Amino acid sequence: MTQIIERPAAHGEDEPRRPVLTPVPVAPTLTMVQAINRALHDAMAADERVLVFGEDVATLGGVFRVTEGLAETFGAQRCFDTPLAESAIVGIAIGMAVRGLIPVPEIQFDGFAAPAFDQIVSHLAKYRMRTRGDIAMPVTIRIPSFGGIGAVEHHSESTETYWLHTAGLKVVVPSTPSDAYWLLRQAISSSDPVVYLEPKRRYWAREPVDTEVVGLPIGRAAIRRGGDDVTVVTYGPLVATALSAAEIAAAQHGWRIEVIDLRSLNPLDFDTVADSVRRTGRAVVMHEGPRTLGFGAELAARLQEELFYDLEAPVLRATGFDTPYPPARLEKLWLPGVDRLLDCVDRTLGQP
Repeated sequence: MTQIIERPAAHGEDEPRRPVLTPVPVAPTLTMVQAINRALHDAMAADERVLVFGEDVATLGGVFRVTEGLAETFGAQRCFDTPLAESAIVGIAIGMAVRGLIPVPEIQFDGFAAPAFDQIVSHLAKYRMRTRGDIAMPVTIRIPSFGGIGAVEHHSESTETYWLHTAGLKVVVPSTPSDAYWLLRQAISSSDPVVYLEPKRRYWAREPVDTEVVGLPIGRAAIRRGGDDVTVVTYGPLVATALSAAEIAAAQHGWRIEVIDLRSLNPLDFDTVADSVRRTGRAVVMHEGPRTLGFGAELAARLQEELFYDLEAPVLRATGFDTPYPPARLEKLWLPGVDRLLDCVDRTLGQP
């Protein structure tokens, strides 16, 4: 891309100088997979202490090819395959962090995080507190997460509530390629452990990604669509679903839905959510995980506790069901979609 810049006439000249064609940098268009790969590459290039490892991440480049090319570029000492042992993967990451390295382990699928639960909860999350802050834990655990790809059991879990209930962990969930890049760069730079949940069904979403202009930091939400009738709060794979629902609601009913993408679940940008709900008076929280004790329950409780007199109706939830994740053919019936969200919007707007 070029930009035409008119040069003013120099002193003593009657006519302005001829236009000069100046190249203007254009942000590359990347899928979320490519954005995550670029973030890993750039972090490894910037700091030789950054290591990437996990099941099949080196030779294969990961199941989704997220780590493709990293082993070839940085060598087997910095990007390497591990045994199929999630507890060991996180355990060695903790040991590496104690020794001053910056590990970025991958858990191949969300449901496979269960074997690593003890290491994450009992050790990774507590090390800084245990040492009174003397030992940092700059560990970023990447976990391809959530459903929508027709996968088998243990490959489509929503594990965020487990980690959110564990003090000492940051939890982030990108919804766009740009956020995927910058949230990962910021996670790797953090001295605290970060659980980085990647929405698998948005892996192939594509947009320009500016790797020079720093994106929103961890702990900040983004308003993806403005509105003043209802606030919809969501994150990760369901942001696109909420935006589709907002377009349908506007076209068919004239409802103006404000869509907030949390991006960071801990730390939580509650101020952005609260400011929106004070304006709209109504809120719907949407997430893929089961309804009972899901993240929406915490948000609904806090909104009703702190904004009781600003609410025109109860906070509603559009969620998955309180059942194990279903077989692939039933997945679309189980996942919250546009219809389930719009039903909640209709109900909250119908309140007196």
